[in-house]
Amino acid sequence: MQTLAPRTRKQIIAGNIQYSALCFCFFISGWNDGSTGPLLPRIQEVYKVSYIIVSLFFVVSCTGFVSGSLANVWLTDRLGFGKVRGAALQIITFSVQASAPPFPCFIAFNFLNGVGFAFQNAQGSGFVGSLTYSKATKMGFLHASYGLGAFTSPLVSTQFAQMNRWSFHYLISLGLVLSNTIIVACVFRFRDLNPCLAEAGERVHSVVAGKESGKFRQIMSERTVHYLAFYALVYVGVEVTIGGWIVTYIIQERNGGPSSGYISSGFFGGLTLGRVVLLPLNKWAGEHRVFYIYAFLSLGLEFVVWFVPSLVGNAITVSFIGMLLGPMYPIAMNRAARILPPWILTGAIGWIGALGQAGSAIVPFMTGAIAEKHSIKSLHPLMVSMMAFMILLFALTPNKPLADSGPLAEGADEKKTSSKELRVGDYMELSLCFHIYFVT
Repeated sequence: MQTLAPRTRKQIIAGNIQYSALCFCFFISGWNDGSTGPLLPRIQEVYKVSYIIVSLFFVVSCTGFVSGSLANVWLTDRLGFGKVRGAALQIITFSVQASAPPFPCFIAFNFLNGVGFAFQNAQGSGFVGSLTYSKATKMGFLHASYGLGAFTSPLVSTQFAQMNRWSFHYLISLGLVLSNTIIVACVFRFRDLNPCLAEAGERVHSVVAGKESGKFRQIMSERTVHYLAFYALVYVGVEVTIGGWIVTYIIQERNGGPSSGYISSGFFGGLTLGRVVLLPLNKWAGEHRVFYIYAFLSLGLEFVVWFVPSLVGNAITVSFIGMLLGPMYPIAMNRAARILPPWILTGAIGWIGALGQAGSAIVPFMTGAIAEKHSIKSLHPLMVSMMAFMILLFALTPNKPLADSGPLAEGADEKKTSSKELRVGDYMELSLCFHIYFVT
């Protein structure tokens, strides 16, 4: 293992600048997701579309994210960490959406948006996961930046949702992604991951010869990667569904007014707060232990929102649910960084993020489809079942580092490799769980 010399002041400053640039990327990602909830009722009104049709907004974005996450493994190896410019794709998306084009065009450009966010999510989390100094704390603040963006945007989008020029909200988003493109280009200067780490005095991770060609196969053969990916699918699905549909629920079931959009802001504000203020507790009690505390408390509070018909009470409780859910995604990313071999980490996080974003489409779309038939009251039964399933999936992941052995490496032990593969039986086990929760 590489021995690190004490970092110089210049290296520390360079590392802080790199980290701040990544936090801004995640802030914009949160800004994008947080703006959807308050704008959703207005989009339905303007385009005169049903719950199930407006839910395609999530599906198209998810398709782009999944495509981008899978392409990220190939593109990062060939073009390098700094050369994949997801922010540029977002410029195109927001430029079009700001003009309020016809609905098919409006949602179609969400595909490019999803691809752009996929690149930034995978490479940002992979970069922080590759750090040597204060990795867990920085991962927490990185994802807190997402929460901060998601908290801030409903404060703005709620105002635009009440205006004739509601789509001008995307002009603000356009300004943010333009700034992001310039910042990322200047800070990382189109370089690979290792030169960026070296500039900040971090440990450079060497790639074992012969493993690079088998990276994708190695990622797909790690059972733990798939458990974490399905966990991310459910977690992100729950997070985006609550943030996206809670405003509609409050307006229709609790007789909330136009200002109900601020409840979405409260949820994401709690998400941000939880990822920051709970860091000392995570460190003191251990991330594995506190995960279950947060999970069961948030599950209990979801029952409160479901059964207590109080507008103010529901708004406050939703904020606390956000606060408890907040640390649970960074905890999973920290676990991935701790147990997965470094050379597959960025690609693995890309795959985990891809399924996570699939959840951000599947669960909200399911909510819209069910609400079309049974009303928006169906939101909370679905959320309760998803939260319970999320706890089960996290419990399946190991808490110890996996052996760093590529499936194509010379002299690899076949038994060791085959024991890691996600076999047909494992897929049947996961499929059965999904059938119970997604179909019945």
